[in-house]
Amino acid sequence: MQNKNAVWLVAGLLALANGCATVHTVDPKDPWQSWNRSVQSFNDGVDDYVMKPVAKGYRWVTPDFVDQGVTNFFSNIDDIGVCANDALQGKFAQSGADGARFLVNTTAGVAGLIDVGSMIGLAKHNEDFDQTLGYWGVPTGPYLVLPFFGPSSPRGVFGLVGDAAMNPFTYAGIYLNPGWVGAAASIGPGALKVIDARADLLGLEKVATEAALDRYEFFKNAYLSRRNYLIHDGNVPEDDVLKFDELKDQGYGPWDPNPY
Repeated sequence: MQNKNAVWLVAGLLALANGCATVHTVDPKDPWQSWNRSVQSFNDGVDDYVMKPVAKGYRWVTPDFVDQGVTNFFSNIDDIGVCANDALQGKFAQSGADGARFLVNTTAGVAGLIDVGSMIGLAKHNEDFDQTLGYWGVPTGPYLVLPFFGPSSPRGVFGLVGDAAMNPFTYAGIYLNPGWVGAAASIGPGALKVIDARADLLGLEKVATEAALDRYEFFKNAYLSRRNYLIHDGNVPEDDVLKFDELKDQGYGPWDPNPY
């Protein structure tokens, strides 16, 4: 009887040890989860008390055609970086097409306010420096939530720096005098772009709120899937954490999990 009890005691201890090991297992994709959850909570607070009210006010005072024009303008500026990243990834034909799109929208589209390129069949592409680094084999690294910027990764941080280097507004402060004019020219467009982008996402936040049992996991998985989708040009690997094509088919597009 004692031997039998000893067997059950050992079995119980092994089960307990296994349970403890399971609890403390660190996800290699998300080893900084404690930091990330704290920063997401901070970002959610900034969004609730600052960004969302400003975006709603912007949407309320801005006519639809002006809102669309602002979105088109910044999309056109982004095409400068898209062309450069196309070339860095060896997509020279696409780089030429995106360059033509930029020229057409800048001239016939009145500085990009009107998307003439799409009207004549020049499709909009999404290429950034993070994708370029991924194309050349730089690993994503662990999931990382940045204050104000939201979901990212170590590679994504370098991607943000590269994208800033390809944005002409970054250099406005260097060439415009006096200094406050240059600062306004650098910061103002960036702030307007963020507000415009947040206003465009007002209708999508309901998807995350209602679909997610865990809001943090929802945004993490959506971000990782989105980056995989872009880096592989839509050929999503089988180990992708979310199937972007399935979500898109259900009408959850354009898919961008970053609400900040």
